[in-house]
Amino acid sequence: MLLWDPTYMMFMLPGLLLVMLAQLWVSSTYRRWSQTRNTYGISGADAARRLLGSGGLADVSIQGTPGQLTDNYDPRDRTLHLSQGVAQGQSVAAMAVAAHEIGHAMQDRDGYLPLRFRVALVPAVSLGSWLGWILIIVGLILQSTQLAWLGVLAFSGGAVFALLTLPVELNASARARVLLRDSGLVASETDERGVNAVLSAAAFTYIAALATALLQLLYFVTMVGGMGRRRR
Repeated sequence: MLLWDPTYMMFMLPGLLLVMLAQLWVSSTYRRWSQTRNTYGISGADAARRLLGSGGLADVSIQGTPGQLTDNYDPRDRTLHLSQGVAQGQSVAAMAVAAHEIGHAMQDRDGYLPLRFRVALVPAVSLGSWLGWILIIVGLILQSTQLAWLGVLAFSGGAVFALLTLPVELNASARARVLLRDSGLVASETDERGVNAVLSAAAFTYIAALATALLQLLYFVTMVGGMGRRRR
């Protein structure tokens, strides 16, 4: 229904364009730097082991995960999951991606508050994302402003989650840069340029996601607010 609403598309178009631009930037940057060998010819998995050791995270395990750019750190079992391209690749990109995920492991160890808040929000956001849609649609059908606003409140959890995600990801990248520099793995200007390019492109995806979430929330606020004014 919303996809056929011109107002919805007007709100969402800037966000969708940002997301498309972010994906193109990440894909092209990763493709370029995944073809550039890092100075030491070290694989992403070997770089991760070295960085975990130098970062005081020897208790974090490393496992493979299918797909491309599906790398992640799971705080529940303190496991670093690396995709095949990152784990086996000897590229600057592989080294950067592995270091970024280790940045999350460092946040977990240090009790980084934005990360703890984000993890705590996951169940509420998962519930609110679908419950919000239902409450908004039912509120519109029944012309119940109160029910629709309740749906907007539930739906806003996604925007809050995206807002918390941004500092978490930026901080993980900042930690990755320091860790790579201090460990000596960034040993040339090419290494440094590649690491910065990969991490910057990845950061923009979270900025685009936040913009999209806020625009969608703004649309619902405007729509439900307009419904309330019409009823008066």
